[in-house]
Amino acid sequence: MAGDIAERVRRLVEASGLNQAGFAAKAGLDASKFSKSMVGVRRFTSLELARIADIGGVTVDWLLGVERPASALAARTRDSAPSSEAEAIGEAERLAQHWLDLAYLGYRQESVDVPAASGQGASVDEGQRLAESALRRAAEHGVEPWRVRDLAGLVESVFGIDVRIMRFRHGYEGLSWADDTSRLMVLGTSEVPARQRFTIAHELGHLLAGDDQGLHLDLDLLDAAHKKKPSEKRANAFAAQFLLPREVLEAQQIRWSDRSFAALACELWVSPATLAWRLYNLKLIDRAQCTAFLRMRALDAAVLADRTDSHWEWLAATGQPRLPWPLVRALFQAYQDGKSTLRPLANLLRLDPETIRKAIDGAREESPLSP
Repeated sequence: MAGDIAERVRRLVEASGLNQAGFAAKAGLDASKFSKSMVGVRRFTSLELARIADIGGVTVDWLLGVERPASALAARTRDSAPSSEAEAIGEAERLAQHWLDLAYLGYRQESVDVPAASGQGASVDEGQRLAESALRRAAEHGVEPWRVRDLAGLVESVFGIDVRIMRFRHGYEGLSWADDTSRLMVLGTSEVPARQRFTIAHELGHLLAGDDQGLHLDLDLLDAAHKKKPSEKRANAFAAQFLLPREVLEAQQIRWSDRSFAALACELWVSPATLAWRLYNLKLIDRAQCTAFLRMRALDAAVLADRTDSHWEWLAATGQPRLPWPLVRALFQAYQDGKSTLRPLANLLRLDPETIRKAIDGAREESPLSP
C-alpha cells in the first residue's frame, strides 16, 4: 500500500511542475522525510497526507486508494435530476467525504442507533415503535422533541446525525445519507417552517430505520404515490409519533375550539393541518372537527393564539442556511491536534484558509470601553 501511495504522490508532483524538493517545500514538509517516504523507507504521516492532498487538490481517500461506495440511486438519478436535487446530492457526498477523511485521521462521527423496528407488521406500526425508541433516547438526554422548535440541534446532539440546511433556487425537501462513516441529512430552507420541521423528523425516521444504505431522496413528501411506499409510510408514522406523541395528545384536557386548537398547534410547533389529521387519526376529534380545523393556516393559528411574534421569528429562522456543527468541530479539532490543515475546515465553511487563520491568530479587538 505504501508503494501505491508514493506512486500517487509522484503523479501529483509531476502534475505540479515542481521537483520533489519544491513540492515538499510547498506542502510545508521536511524534504528529507518526504524523500524517504517516496522510496518506502518511512510512512507518510496523516498530517503529511493531508497537506499533500491539500496542495495536490485531491482527497486523502484518493491518496490511499480508497473508493467510497457510491449510492446506486444517486448514480441512476444524477443525469436526469433537477438542479436542486443534483446540488443536494453533491452536498451530501461532500459532507460524507469529510467524515471519511476524518475517520482515517481517527475522528468518528458520534452517531447512535436506537432499537429498530422488527420488520414485522405494518409499516405504520414499525414507524411508531421506532419513534417510541427515539423518544426514550431523547428522554435520557432530558429532551422532549415535541416542545423543541428547531430540531436540527436536537438531532445532532441526541442522535449524532448531521443536519445541513441549504438554500436552493427551486426549493427542495430533503435527502438522507448513511454509510460506514457518516449519517446525515440535507434539507432546503423553507417558507413553511412546520413543513421543514416535519421533514427533519421524517428523514430522522429513514436514518434510524436504516432505509436505503447510501442515499434516500424525498423529492416531495406530499406526493400521493411517494407517500404509499412502505418506507415512506414508516417515516411519516415515525415523524407523527415523534412530534405529536399519542400520550401527549391524549393527556390534553381541552374543550376544542378554534382558539384552543390554534394554541396547541403553536405550542407543539406543527401546522394546523398536521395536528388536525393526527388528532383525527387518534380518534380524539371527529371528522367534522377535523375538516373545520383543516381550513386554518399557520398564520391564522398564530393570530388566534397571540403568537405572531414567534411565528415571524420562526419563519425567518427556517429561511437561513445551516452547517452541521459536529462536523465543523471535528475538523477544527483535527487541526488543533496537528493531524490536518485548515483547508478541510475552510472548504466546509467556504472561506479562504487565511480568513480562518486570522480569526485564530489575529489580534484581539479593542473594546470601545477601554480607557
